[in-house]
Amino acid sequence: MDRAEKRELVTGLNDAFSGAGSVVVAHYAGITVAQMNDLRSKMRAAGGTVKVAKNRLAKIALQGTDSASIIDLFKGQTLIAYSEDPIAAPKVASDFAKGNDKLVILGGAMGTTSLNADGVKALATLPSLDELRARLVGMIATPATRIAQIVNAPAASVARVIGAYARKDEAA
Repeated sequence: MDRAEKRELVTGLNDAFSGAGSVVVAHYAGITVAQMNDLRSKMRAAGGTVKVAKNRLAKIALQGTDSASIIDLFKGQTLIAYSEDPIAAPKVASDFAKGNDKLVILGGAMGTTSLNADGVKALATLPSLDELRARLVGMIATPATRIAQIVNAPAASVARVIGAYARKDEAA
């Protein structure tokens, strides 16, 4: 990798770190290529990205971003998982780490807050932004449904009474 490619990689990582809602750093020693591709596809489906970069270049890219406090985590074979949704990257990384003991979460960052491994796992247990939106819509829609049922109930009762009289007249 020549200087221009390194500069381009650092710029790309810096932009990614600046726009990320959360960043997760993990050791990946011993993970097969198939497992890494599986992790990448799961992360992509959740709206995140997994990258493996040289620690030196990642540290340079972190400078001047909100996530600069996690520079100390870059030792050994590390991968970086990040997403705009603050919950997506920690959730996918934690779920993958549960099924694969070779992925060891070291920590991460959410905005300016530095997280240890337990913090990342705690963040992973929270509902995602989409789940929260669905719950909120459900809470708002429930009273509207009940109001519609109450308003329609008298009309349904009147229709049943008229129907009963009609059947009674037909039988007579």
